[in-house]
Amino acid sequence: MPRRLEIDRWLFVVTLALCLLGAVMIYSASAVTAEHDFGHSYYFLLRQSVWLVIGVAGMFALMRMDYRKLREPIVVYSALSLVVFLLIGAFFLDKSHATHRWIRFGPVGIQPSEIAKLCVILYLAWFLDLKRKSAVHLEFCKKDFLQNIFPAIGPIFLCVALILAQPDLGTSVDIVLIATAVLFVAGLSWKWIAAGAAAAIPALFLLIMSASYRQARLMAFLHPDSDPQGAGFQLMQSLIAVGSGGFTGVGLMESKQKLFYLPEAHTDFIYAVICEELGFIGAIIVIALFAIYGWRGIRAAFSAPDSFGRLLALGITAMVLCQALVNFAVVLGMVPTKGIPLPFVSYGGSSLLVMLLATGVLLNISQQAQPD
Repeated sequence: MPRRLEIDRWLFVVTLALCLLGAVMIYSASAVTAEHDFGHSYYFLLRQSVWLVIGVAGMFALMRMDYRKLREPIVVYSALSLVVFLLIGAFFLDKSHATHRWIRFGPVGIQPSEIAKLCVILYLAWFLDLKRKSAVHLEFCKKDFLQNIFPAIGPIFLCVALILAQPDLGTSVDIVLIATAVLFVAGLSWKWIAAGAAAAIPALFLLIMSASYRQARLMAFLHPDSDPQGAGFQLMQSLIAVGSGGFTGVGLMESKQKLFYLPEAHTDFIYAVICEELGFIGAIIVIALFAIYGWRGIRAAFSAPDSFGRLLALGITAMVLCQALVNFAVVLGMVPTKGIPLPFVSYGGSSLLVMLLATGVLLNISQQAQPD
């Protein structure tokens, strides 16, 4: 008899818990700002709730659709073409916050770079699965680079180049890290990874030094107290929020830093508000939820019935965990400040939608997984 497919309850519950926590904290972090700017304290919460409903509906739909349908070349190439089209199209629209990161339809805004993350994972999983069927091993040689490595990374670097031009260095680095993780699991020689890292470090240095605001962020990271009212302001306010929370926090809705001190308190720095209001206990709970997500994602990947499912699941898990770790590191002052949202928790419709859709695919892979 066919095996009855069962949902991964751990993964499902953790995802919803992060979303609900995010909704509560978005309201807590943005109520005063929303009342001041828009005359309605529920402004950001209501907008996020709409995206949450759409995302959960999409998650349920993908959870019930066999992930193998995503392996069709028409699906892969259509998704890749759509993302490239959106990334290019953004340059012909008006700037938002001095960048070309958004495509807006009235009050609704879509960030193509968020969609690009999932598209890159899908393309790599499909391409590397084809190479696996051809018994190709990604060794360190010129022939292998031209025949296998370059076709794998070419479309990815096209997306990265377009995102860099927006400009958005943080998301570009995030995509490169995700792609590297998928390639490594697929059997990419460590020599290729070392060569890539050797080329990436000077390139990253040049990108930072080519823009004055990036230099300022780097200096603020190294010496945040040297310019506490300027470049180091956001990091200093974040650290004050984290330190003010203590062990149990100051209480929900009681944060002081969100009162026009901490910029972007409901978006990229929402973890700082969590640390202040819920304290060390709340901060650890959030980390534990992402740890459980990673555990169930890796479990689904290594139990997947085929290589495509394994690479797809590992890519999705790497996307969520890499972004969460970068956000934690930024808020805690461990890396230079960069606008990377906390998955499922930070305010932002594009990020939430992509994360929920990706989780729907991951849940379907876990359903198809081989029994232990």
